[in-house]
Amino acid sequence: MQYIIRQMLPQEYPLLENFLYEAIFIPNGAAPPPREILVDPHLQIYIDRFGTMKDDWALAAETNGKIIGAAWVRIIKDYGHLDDETPSLAISLYKDYRGQGIGTSLLKEMLAFLAARGYKQVSLSVQKANYAARLYQKLGFAIVRENEEEWIMRCVL
Repeated sequence: MQYIIRQMLPQEYPLLENFLYEAIFIPNGAAPPPREILVDPHLQIYIDRFGTMKDDWALAAETNGKIIGAAWVRIIKDYGHLDDETPSLAISLYKDYRGQGIGTSLLKEMLAFLAARGYKQVSLSVQKANYAARLYQKLGFAIVRENEEEWIMRCVL
């Protein structure tokens, strides 16, 4: 499949709501939560007024003129917060585009993008059962904290 990864345009930021929903980990056999879950303040922090803070950056994966995935960061006090200098990462793809290497490319591009802008590290939180945790480790993320269900991971850039 042919795709490009590019910086997301401000007029495309509303799509981050869809990608935030896609980023919610759903264990095998579990029913997806209703979309109304996105009004939860713990989730809204990732997208509310995105683009208005100096450390808001988003990349899009696009094929045939359609955005199929996004990786975005902002410095917020979320689950993966380390400090006020480290952006927290979120990334997701629509289901039909997973397992094809697009997410790996998108993540690598975001890490290079952040390094080029002088960031020293990036963090994220991931459910321990999420298959993406292995991808994060493969690309240089290390566990810095954990609780019963999730890991807080950091990648030094």
